[in-house]
Amino acid sequence: MKFDIIGAPENAKITVEQTAEKDGVLYFDLDMVLEEEAIPKKFSLKWSFDVVDTLSTWSPTIKAWRYLGPNWQPQKTTSRIASWMPIHCHFSRDGRNRQTVAVADAKNPIEFTSGVNEYCAWLDCYINFFTVSVAPIKEYHTTIRVDLRDIPYEQAVKEVSSWWETDCGYTPAFVPEHAKLPMNSSWYSYHRGLDEEDIIRECELSKPLGMETILIDDGWQWGDGYHQCGDWQVNTDKFPDFTNFVDRIHKIGMKVMVWFSVPFVGKWDPVLPGVENKVYQRFKGMFLNESEHTFNFDPRYKEVRDYLVETYVTQVKEWGIDGVKLDFIDAFTHTDVSLKPDDRRDIKSLEEAIDTLMIAIRDALTEINPDILIEFRETYVGPCIRQYGNMLRVTDCPNDALINRTDSINVRLVAGNTAVHSDMLMWNVNEPVENAAMQITNCIYCVPQISVRIQALPEDHKKMLGFYLDFWRKNRDILAYGDIFAKNPETGYSVVCGVKDGNAVITAYTDSLVETGDLKTAKVINSTKNNFLIIKNARGRDFEVVNCMGEVLETGKIDSNLEEINVPLSGIIFVK
Repeated sequence: MKFDIIGAPENAKITVEQTAEKDGVLYFDLDMVLEEEAIPKKFSLKWSFDVVDTLSTWSPTIKAWRYLGPNWQPQKTTSRIASWMPIHCHFSRDGRNRQTVAVADAKNPIEFTSGVNEYCAWLDCYINFFTVSVAPIKEYHTTIRVDLRDIPYEQAVKEVSSWWETDCGYTPAFVPEHAKLPMNSSWYSYHRGLDEEDIIRECELSKPLGMETILIDDGWQWGDGYHQCGDWQVNTDKFPDFTNFVDRIHKIGMKVMVWFSVPFVGKWDPVLPGVENKVYQRFKGMFLNESEHTFNFDPRYKEVRDYLVETYVTQVKEWGIDGVKLDFIDAFTHTDVSLKPDDRRDIKSLEEAIDTLMIAIRDALTEINPDILIEFRETYVGPCIRQYGNMLRVTDCPNDALINRTDSINVRLVAGNTAVHSDMLMWNVNEPVENAAMQITNCIYCVPQISVRIQALPEDHKKMLGFYLDFWRKNRDILAYGDIFAKNPETGYSVVCGVKDGNAVITAYTDSLVETGDLKTAKVINSTKNNFLIIKNARGRDFEVVNCMGEVLETGKIDSNLEEINVPLSGIIFVK
């Protein structure tokens, strides 16, 4: 395999050399040396790949349309410390890896592109380095990993995640038990209209259903929007005594997490009309952007990092909360303003500053509580982010089962043992209960977050929610931590299977034919448009069918190697 260097800066010497081949995987070292320290300009590595039994493109950033794409409108994967990760994969019609390419550097801005060259039916592939301006450097080094083995694409992707952990130094944070359990989130159920007594009642109803944590999202603080944030003071009109509020939830037996938007500082005081925010006044000139109303902190200033760390430490200690949701990390980005030099900064590189800040937050909070819960949300779910937190959540997709399915599987494939959470689940209370259950079945291979008001649910919805959360907890080791096989990524995953110790949970999404093979047991969920499933190679085995509320509909024995069994939407076949 040969890389061509495209667009090399005149003041730089760039070399690419294959340094190893281990178990069929190729490793290349990329080195760049500049004549003098300077902001590195974009350059690319190009290679070509024959389109032979190659159907589709996979990366976490590619969602609905995983086509190969032409080279004049290529597929694209972006990566930087606070957004996504540097991996790009092509696979065959039966899900076999054709090439999976990854870069060790998950901090600096990198972009993959690939598209079909129509003149010769090959893929023109590029790795583009320094696609966004960074701090001046003198040298740069990274390693490129190329996997051309004929193996399942899931295996190829999973092994990249392991490589980042073991060989590239991105050691994931410890994952405490409560990060792995269902939780309630206040966002869709309340938005900013939080009410203490109503939340207490919701917790009293959530705990028996299997939710172990409540996340108090945006709206607990003074202010109405990001133009009034930054000082993070509790709105005492909503929560007269926040510590007492947390204590009341703890007595119910639930943990408490609180939301913060990390980079944002509003210009205006959240209580006094027309008065500038004290935090804004204090940190003027230490922002990454110029704005009329909302500013982004620049973590290259030690004063900024110290303030943010102190803020979260103070709130965790004073309120006794069990975790934090640290939001909008991907808003730490350069603008023309932030590229100007400033001697007050103790760190030149924004990427290094983000890394330093997040490590400091993690270390300070785990010193208070080793089991602290720290959640991040797409797009910041890559190997760097896994060092700082123990929960990765799907991006906001209210009432959208398809995005929750594809994104939760995308992240599961590269997240190792870090807990992957669904976006908060919500649905219309007028939905048939089977349709409401699809919100859960479509993201059942990650930890469910629920964001509906339990008090407002119809009784059959409550029964369904209780059944499915109980089913999830009983099968958690298979669903969230077993080996995962996701068929047909190009169609949004037609069938997904979690397996551990020969026991499986299989969900049919668009394909009603399910292979049970040599599995000890299989629990097969019907999330298709059909009211049946076809079970293959399970002749002679006992089965039981339940609906989405756990009510038994049928029991019997499978009589043939290809058996059609009636299963309602969101129902389950237990193959014993």
